[in-house]
Amino acid sequence: MLKSKRWQRVALLTMLLLLLLSGAFAFIFWPQAQDLKALAVSATRYDVRILRDTWGVPHIFGVTDADAAYGLAYAHAEDDFLTIQQVLAAARGQLASLYGAKAAPNDYMVHLLRIWEVVNANYEKLHSDTRAIVEAYADGLNHYAALHSQDALPGLFPVIGKDVIAGSVHKSPLFFGLEKTLAKLFEKKRPSLHAEAEGPREEISPGSNTFAVSPKRSAHGETFLAVNSHQPWTGPVAWYEAHVHSEQGWDAVGAIFPGAPCIIHGHNRRLGWAFTVNKPDLIDIYLLQINPNNPTQYRFDGKWMDLEVREAPIKVKLLGRLSWTVKREVLWSVYGPVIRQDHGVYAVRYAGFGEVGIFEQLFRLNKARDFTEWKAAMQLGQLPMFNAGYADNKGNIYYLYNGLIPERNENHDWSQYLRGDTSATLWTKFLPFDQLPQVLNPASGFVQNSNSAPFHTTIGSENPNPVFYSSALGIETRMSNRALRALELFGADSSITENEFCAYKYDVAYSKDSDVAKSRDMLLRAELPNDPDLQAALKILRDWDLQTNLESAGATLMLLTLQKLKATDPEKFNFSLLSGHALETSALMESFVKAVSELKETHGRVEVTWGDIHRLQRGKVDLPVGGGPDVLHAIYAEPAKDGRWRGIAGDSYILLVTWDSTGTVRSRSIHQFGSATLDEKSPHYADQASMFVNRQLKPVWLDEAEIRMHLEREYRPGEELKNSGTASR
Repeated sequence: MLKSKRWQRVALLTMLLLLLLSGAFAFIFWPQAQDLKALAVSATRYDVRILRDTWGVPHIFGVTDADAAYGLAYAHAEDDFLTIQQVLAAARGQLASLYGAKAAPNDYMVHLLRIWEVVNANYEKLHSDTRAIVEAYADGLNHYAALHSQDALPGLFPVIGKDVIAGSVHKSPLFFGLEKTLAKLFEKKRPSLHAEAEGPREEISPGSNTFAVSPKRSAHGETFLAVNSHQPWTGPVAWYEAHVHSEQGWDAVGAIFPGAPCIIHGHNRRLGWAFTVNKPDLIDIYLLQINPNNPTQYRFDGKWMDLEVREAPIKVKLLGRLSWTVKREVLWSVYGPVIRQDHGVYAVRYAGFGEVGIFEQLFRLNKARDFTEWKAAMQLGQLPMFNAGYADNKGNIYYLYNGLIPERNENHDWSQYLRGDTSATLWTKFLPFDQLPQVLNPASGFVQNSNSAPFHTTIGSENPNPVFYSSALGIETRMSNRALRALELFGADSSITENEFCAYKYDVAYSKDSDVAKSRDMLLRAELPNDPDLQAALKILRDWDLQTNLESAGATLMLLTLQKLKATDPEKFNFSLLSGHALETSALMESFVKAVSELKETHGRVEVTWGDIHRLQRGKVDLPVGGGPDVLHAIYAEPAKDGRWRGIAGDSYILLVTWDSTGTVRSRSIHQFGSATLDEKSPHYADQASMFVNRQLKPVWLDEAEIRMHLEREYRPGEELKNSGTASR
């Protein structure tokens, strides 16, 4: 054994020496821990206080907007420093240097998409107030890193404003599935494409809801708004609640992602907004014709054009502090980035390339004072996608199918590979803002979107007409169960109270027109074996009311059946949206038999209530949770070895806003865990979980006097260490 280990060491050293001598790789050693103390000097430039309420939610009070952004970064770093760093490292293309070869595809993508070239070329074009908040946000992170150097990732600090902007440029196309499209092109054979190939990844966003009700439909002249995005419960796109206030007019509460310097969606005193994922066709793939005599040329409009050829250095961690730098070819064409494979050379074109103003647009939404200003911010056109729901203190409600949607020639099939040798397939313009599907103040008094077609935003004749939208735009026509239920609930109630609005948001039923209900009915009509367990299970389904409450055994059977079906073939069923495909009775029956067998094996019986297996788990907390896939109280879970399901995504940060008949705002919110994202020792690691599973909301405090009535602690960045006696290492 000793001899074997000795020879392994000799072989490894020999390999390293040969690689060094060959020059194939450039070996680099990680630097020792940085001396970050000098970064703390930035604290002297900012005047900010952080007030943590009894739920640990940070209320940031700054004199200027920049002060507030500085405090926001520091406060969020206290609760989720590692994830914020990972977001910035990903945008820099440094993940592989930290986490090894498995992270190299991200770093390659950063080079392929020219993220930093885009940021460097356009950063100074951002408005000075936007640059001020992103630079202040970077300073806040630097200050925190200086005081907690033991937690800082090597080689990352200091960060600058461009890092913050790069984070948005990097993350934005992931919401419409660009990384999934790129990954398909790296398969061994040329992948087939279909109309949904470029849709958003289910892992990122299984679904989201937004609803708004105007005084036309509320019981007492109120205006209601639901901010209800569905996100993963942990990671780089998990929500974090914050309230930001400055003496320059910034006063917004809502949710942010790690690395975001302003509220992404939420409300200020006068208005609020929410986003849900939409699915316009924003990505196209082209087949390039390569010059047989010159592999770096492609044909375009009858001429040979030169590909732009570069080498991307990707630093990859080996062992400990040892790493190597590999170089990978990156190519560029008139269409955009190019991937060379044995089965073809492909160019990829996607909406939003070259834009760096997402945070500028979001900051304008934060500070908008009325619908005109808010709409003007949306017209900046920096967000490449997302439905938007809106409501304000004047009783206005609004829905927008937002997107940078390419105007395409209808003579081509844009869902398939496109000719890459002609300007006829090279789109350069987008559908004008005023032509996007939208609904303002409908007579029905409500709007909704639940990742559904914009053509069913409300009831009545004021919906956008699909006749006016070319199929080449790729606007979805399908409906989700959540949209069906929203239309049923809001459409049937002409006098909606605040409590009813909340109850509708927490609805846990499947519509009789949903795929889930249709699947249940198919099973009831099927000829299954005369097995006592199967027959008992069928009786449970026959009696099921389509609800996913804790007491429901029907929900357990049906959703476990569909989970088995999806595991067999994801194309046959998708919990996120109505599949649009005819389900096969035989496949459904096989999945049902598997589900019944699993329940007998893991629980010893067929009748198992939903609350027995459907769980919210966080540290030592293990609670039953209602709701389920694609219901309005959406919970997406993954099966565990013990036969239970562990929630991982869906309803997370929920914010319900009311403006009363006088225009005065109040709101309530909840987070599935709590404000302490990573600190298991914090009292706020899971202190909201029990309220979350009981569908309860906590008050949102905006006024400083009210916050102080519910104050846990107050400090300036860095002072909390002095008060606690904690020293940085």
